[in-house]
Amino acid sequence: MAGAPGTSADASPDDDRGTLYVVGIGPGLPHAMTQRATDVIATADCVIASNLYQEFLRRDGTLPPEAAEVEAAADGGSAASDAASSAGDQRPGEETGTILERPDGRRQTLVRSTMGRQIELAREAFERVRAGQDVAHVSGGDPNVYGKSDLLFTMADAEGADDVPIEVVPGVTAALGGAANLGAPLSNDFCTVSLSDKWRGWDEIEEKLRAAAISGFVIVLYNCWRDYERAIEVVSEERADDVPVGIFNDAGRGDAGRNLDDETHTITTLGEATDHDDEVGGMGTSILIGNHETAVWENRERKYLVTPRGGRDVDDF
Repeated sequence: MAGAPGTSADASPDDDRGTLYVVGIGPGLPHAMTQRATDVIATADCVIASNLYQEFLRRDGTLPPEAAEVEAAADGGSAASDAASSAGDQRPGEETGTILERPDGRRQTLVRSTMGRQIELAREAFERVRAGQDVAHVSGGDPNVYGKSDLLFTMADAEGADDVPIEVVPGVTAALGGAANLGAPLSNDFCTVSLSDKWRGWDEIEEKLRAAAISGFVIVLYNCWRDYERAIEVVSEERADDVPVGIFNDAGRGDAGRNLDDETHTITTLGEATDHDDEVGGMGTSILIGNHETAVWENRERKYLVTPRGGRDVDDF
C-alpha cells in the first residue's frame, strides 16, 4: 500500500477530517449487529448502503424510516454541511443521496450502494471524509470475509488516499451465523472457500477445496450458486458420502430471507448434498461440509451438527 492513513505529505494532526468506517452489519437483521456497528451507523454523517441493507437497518431504527426523508437544502442540509462547505456549494454525491432527519433532529445523508458503482462510491466516501464527515460504508456479514474492506483499501491505494482515516467495524459472517443455527459444527478447525470465479479460475478453487478436504477442515462454501455441485464432487473424492452437511439460507434474516420464503437450514450428507437444488437459492446460501468427526445429534426439539474440538469427549473436560 502507498502508506498508512494520515501519512500524506499534506496531512497534519490538525486536519479536520472525518473517518471512513467499513461497517459489518452481520448476517441479517439488526439484532445480529454489534453495538459498535449500531452506534457508528446511527451517528455517521453519511451512510452508504444497498437498498436491502437499508431495509434491514430501518427495522429497529438504526436508520430512520423512509418517511423521515426531508428536502435537501442547497448545501445538502446535513449536520455536516459546515464541514463540507470547503468542497463547494454541492456536497460530494449530493445528487445520489437522500437527506433523512433522525428523531433527535440531526440530519443524515443516505446513499444507495450498487454493485456497478463501487469505485465511484469509494471516491465519494474519500471526498466526504476529507470534507470532515464520518462515513459508514455498510457491508453485509463481516467486511473482511468477502466484504467491502479490501475494495476500499485497494481504492485508497489507487487514489492516493493515504490521508483518509479508515476503520473496519467487524460483524458476524454468514458462516458463523449459519453454524449457530446448525449447532456446533465449527468447534474445531475450519475454513471458508468462495466458489465465485469472477476473479480467479476454477482450477484455483478446486485446488483449495481439495487441500481443505484432505487437511480435515470443516469447510463452509460461499457463493454457492456458482457450481456448488462441482465443489461437492471435488470434496467427495476425499471424504466419505456419510459425512454430515448443512445447507443454510439467509442466516440471521428470519422471515426477511430473500432467497427462499425465509431463513432456512437443512441437514443432509455429502452423498446427498446435490439432491437439494431447491434449497440452494442464490447469494444468501452457504453450505457447511463436516469432517470425519462431525456428527448429527438430536434432542426432543430437532437435529444439530456437532464437531468436537480435537475429538474430545466428556472425560476431557
